[in-house]
Amino acid sequence: MPTPRKRLISPDVTPYYHCVSRCVRRAYLCGFDIFTKKSYEHRRKWIENRIFFLSRVFAIDICAYAVMSNHTHLVLHINATESKNWSDKEVCLRWHKLYKGCELSQKFANGKELLPLEKDQLKIKLERWRTQLRNISWFMRALNEPIARKANREDGCTGKFWEGRFKSQALLDEKALLACMVYVDLNPVRAGIEKEVKSSKFTSIRQRYNCHKRYQLNEQPNTLMHFSTVLEKDRSNAMPFQLVDYLDLINWTEKNIQNDIKKKISPSLLIKFNIDINKWFLLTTQLEFHFNNFIGSYKSFKLAKIKLGLGRAVGISKCIWLLQ
Repeated sequence: MPTPRKRLISPDVTPYYHCVSRCVRRAYLCGFDIFTKKSYEHRRKWIENRIFFLSRVFAIDICAYAVMSNHTHLVLHINATESKNWSDKEVCLRWHKLYKGCELSQKFANGKELLPLEKDQLKIKLERWRTQLRNISWFMRALNEPIARKANREDGCTGKFWEGRFKSQALLDEKALLACMVYVDLNPVRAGIEKEVKSSKFTSIRQRYNCHKRYQLNEQPNTLMHFSTVLEKDRSNAMPFQLVDYLDLINWTEKNIQNDIKKKISPSLLIKFNIDINKWFLLTTQLEFHFNNFIGSYKSFKLAKIKLGLGRAVGISKCIWLLQ
């Protein structure tokens, strides 16, 4: 029996998750259909724009993404602190960007006076919406459902667009986060769709490179979660790496994968986290193959099991082997 989603996604265990959604019907529903010779590339832009929109509504940050021809990858960060700091009015307005709400919320948003009983009823709803606006399942629902309806209208058909519910993998520590982000950012190059990572369309790494090139050295796109800087090492809403180090690691990994060469000189991040080069290439080329619902070291995996109340969990041997 599959493990319930609520036991796989918990901010108390980790705020970072890798989520994957796949299309049905035919292999290139979001790309180029080799049978009808019709291009569906514009749908990839739909998905990218929707990701950016939802990142401004939810208390969920985008660490990395790649919109492929028949599936999407997202590395997400649950920003629970942000949602707790929202006022009731902000929660209401954010929810109304996605859904109609209710009569009471509409009155509240328009500044109309509510009776004491109505305020109590609305308070319950707002707290539920606050929780849902930092929930990854609700984020993926708000991403996938509108895209499916829009694609079906364009195709003049009904039925499923996505294969089913999204796949999620908890990234339990910094090593897991780093490996998963590089895995996602290099997806188009690894698949042979793009020649180099800098020109990869509909990816987070292209956004980062464009911003890095256009502005100053540590400039980062507002649509994505920021890397830490020298002055912001302790920021809870920044990833625990520096941008320059990450771009250096991406370049090094890309060149080695394309040339099938394992250089002995490791980038600074691999040295910092004591990651073996050969294991690194397994992580960044076969991550989904080696791991199921959890990715991390043996220690972080054991702690996650205890917090989630899980008994036997699949994948612990790979955690020991690849992430120690």
